[in-house]
Amino acid sequence: MDDSTYRYGGERSLEPDAIVDFDDATPEDTLDRLRTVSYYLDNAIAIPGTNYRIGLDPILGLVPGIGDTTASAMSAYILVEAAMLGVPRATLARMFGNVLLDTVFGSIPLVGDVFDAAWKANTRNVRLLEERYGDFSGEGVEADRRVILVAVAVITVLLVALGVGITLAALWALGQFGVF
Repeated sequence: MDDSTYRYGGERSLEPDAIVDFDDATPEDTLDRLRTVSYYLDNAIAIPGTNYRIGLDPILGLVPGIGDTTASAMSAYILVEAAMLGVPRATLARMFGNVLLDTVFGSIPLVGDVFDAAWKANTRNVRLLEERYGDFSGEGVEADRRVILVAVAVITVLLVALGVGITLAALWALGQFGVF
């Protein structure tokens, strides 16, 4: 039996289709991976009858709490990878601003999903990363990693706070209508 038999019928193979070795990845490999993540989050789905595309970010945002958290975590992943590449702090700060804006406004029910579809923070961040490609240096990478760790922690705390706030607001609204 060949490998396709395992994947498409018969017994299931336990071997992954592709293995990504993060330790041996070149900066070009990392950029390709980040372009792919960005594409799926911001541009994977064409809207019929238009030239506009959306991604999984606004669709995930429709799932209360979990969707926005997942999308923000993927956005933070792009930020972490950029820091690991040694992107200058000014670029990381702009990228963090895009993620923060996307996280805050994207978490507003329905309106935030429209914002996510229009803002496309991940595409913006990959574009910033590509513009600075070649300007990367190993200097300050460890300090930038600490800054990114703090930034990811801030995003996480913000998401939890927004989730609690939205839940409390929903419970209050349901109480006002006599549902809860």
